[in-house]
Amino acid sequence: MLSPVLRDGMQPGRPAEARLAEAVGLARAIDLTVVHAETVRLSRRRPATLFGRGAVETFQELIAAEEIGLTVVDASLTPIQQRNLERAWSCKVIDRTGLILEIFGERARTREGQLQVELAALTYQRSRLVRSWTHLERQRGGFGFLGGPGESQLEMDRRLIGDRITKIKRDLEEVKRTRALHRRARRRVPYPVVALVGYTNAGKSTLFNRLTRAEVMAQDLLFATLDPTMRAVRLPSGRDIILSDTVGFISDLPTDLVAAFRATLEEVQEADIVIHVRDISHPETAAQKQDVDAVLQDLGLDPALADGLIEALNKIDLLEPASREQLVSQAEREPDQIPISAAMGEGCPDLLAEIDRRLAAARQVAEYRLGHDEGSAIAWLYDHGEVLGRREDEAFSYLRVSLDPADISRFERMRARLNA
Repeated sequence: MLSPVLRDGMQPGRPAEARLAEAVGLARAIDLTVVHAETVRLSRRRPATLFGRGAVETFQELIAAEEIGLTVVDASLTPIQQRNLERAWSCKVIDRTGLILEIFGERARTREGQLQVELAALTYQRSRLVRSWTHLERQRGGFGFLGGPGESQLEMDRRLIGDRITKIKRDLEEVKRTRALHRRARRRVPYPVVALVGYTNAGKSTLFNRLTRAEVMAQDLLFATLDPTMRAVRLPSGRDIILSDTVGFISDLPTDLVAAFRATLEEVQEADIVIHVRDISHPETAAQKQDVDAVLQDLGLDPALADGLIEALNKIDLLEPASREQLVSQAEREPDQIPISAAMGEGCPDLLAEIDRRLAAARQVAEYRLGHDEGSAIAWLYDHGEVLGRREDEAFSYLRVSLDPADISRFERMRARLNA
C-alpha cells in the first residue's frame, strides 16, 4: 500500500517536523509504504478540503503520477473534507483517527481489546454517515424490525451501527464487571499492583519483559502493545507484586479511543504504584511527558501530587556519554526519577528497589497477641506481612508485624469471624 503522510502544519505544541515523523511512524506501524511525506503550511483551514486549492491540485498531480491508492492526512478531517479530497485525488483518504483505528484493529488480540476497538471504530464510522454521500440516499422498503417503508439507506446504516454500539457497550460492561471481580480477588491474595504507563514506543513492554521474564510483543513500533498484560514479579525483599503493561498513549489520541479504552486504563486507577516509562533519548520527551500527564489527569490521577508515581527514564543506552552523565547526576537529586535501560537491564535493580521502598513506606506496624491455637492466623501474618519481632510465653505468641493498611483491616475482620 502506498501512502503519503501530510501534516496540516497548524498543530500547536510540537515542531511540525516531529509531528510529521510520528505520523510516518504510525503509517509504517501497519506496513504502509510511505512514498512521500510533507508538512503543509496553512494560513487557515478550508471547510471544504482543509487545504487550499493550490495544495489540493499539487497533490492531485503527485498522487496521479505515483499511482497512490491511499493518502493519510495527519489531522482531523470532517466527513465533508474527506469526501471532497477523495473526489479530487481519486484515492482513499483517511485522517489521524482513522489511521490509529487501523493500527488498533490490527493489533488487538483479546476479546476485550477487539470490542474496545470495534466500539471506537463504529463511533467514528457513524460520524462519517452524512448526507453528503449520495450513495447512502438510496430509498428502500423496510423489513418491519429495521424500519418502515421509505427509510433511507443512510438512516438504515445509522440504525444498524447504533444497535451494534449498544450491544458492544453491554459486552464491555460485562468485561468491566469481570475485571472488577479479578481486582477484588487480587486484593484478597493480596499483591500490590504496579502499572506501567507511557507514550507509545517508550519501551514499556521491553521493561515488562525484563522484569517478568515474559515474552510480550516488544518491537520498535508505535502501539506494539494494545491488550493489557499482567505478571507476578518478586521484589528484592521477597515480596510479590503484580506488574501491569498497558496501552501506550499518544498526542491527540481520539476521544472515542480514550473512552473505549477506559476499562483497560482502570488498571492504572487501581494501581498502588504507577511507573511512567519515558523514552529519555527522544527529542520530544518533554512533550510526550505532558501528553501522558494529561491522560493520567483525565483518569483522575494528578501526576504532580501522586505519591505513587515513579518516572523510569528509559533508553539511557542511546544517549551520548555527556548527556547520560548529566541525566544520572540530575536523577540522583530526584528520588522519583530512575535512569534505566530496559533493553540492557541497566538500572532495573534500582527501579525494583524503589518500588520495594515505596511499598514498605506505606505499611503500618501492628502488634498482636495470639494464642498458640491460632496457628493459621500466625501463618497468615507471615504470608502477608513482614514479621519484625516475635516472642513467646506459656499462653501466647506476641508478634510485631509490618502490614499494608488494607491487610490490617482484613486480618482483624478475619479474627473477629473466627472468634465470633
